[in-house]
Amino acid sequence: MTTARRSDATRAAILEAARERFAADGYERATIRAIAREAGIDPSMVMRYYGNKEGLFAAASEIDLALPALGALPSRHIGAVLVNHFLDRWERDDVLTGLLRVGVTNEAGAARMQAVFEEQLGPVTLGVCPRPEEAPARAALVASQILGMALARYVLRLRPAVDMDRDELVAWLAPTVQRYLTAEKP
Repeated sequence: MTTARRSDATRAAILEAARERFAADGYERATIRAIAREAGIDPSMVMRYYGNKEGLFAAASEIDLALPALGALPSRHIGAVLVNHFLDRWERDDVLTGLLRVGVTNEAGAARMQAVFEEQLGPVTLGVCPRPEEAPARAALVASQILGMALARYVLRLRPAVDMDRDELVAWLAPTVQRYLTAEKP
């Protein structure tokens, strides 16, 4: 195996271990030593590749929300498509759930979550809202619904939120998300 391949494999092992530890333990309790142990490497290698815990967290929490192109949809479907997309993401992506956990308890996690939503949800919102100057506020309102349900269902595991089936969740959330994105400002 070449040095470059070994380096790539080491980085991948570190990131996988870091995602698991940050998701399970949160930012504060996850340690470089525990992450290195789980990756099967010396802790100095983690520092070599990522500099410090903050650098490692930033790399481990790099996430592409892979948001759908909403502009091509009939506007009446935008809320449902977006809610379904996020439910898919939360249900199959432990990194996103881990990032939410860390985001509510740690400043670095909150900053990372803010950046992900600002950089990725902001442009999507801008593409469908009636007035461009309203896009940041509308994106924040959408995030409040999406993140609120994710927190209730996937992190806190509030029984009523967990027990709702997907169609029911979409039926409740989609009209609100739709309104935030496309309705005239009150």
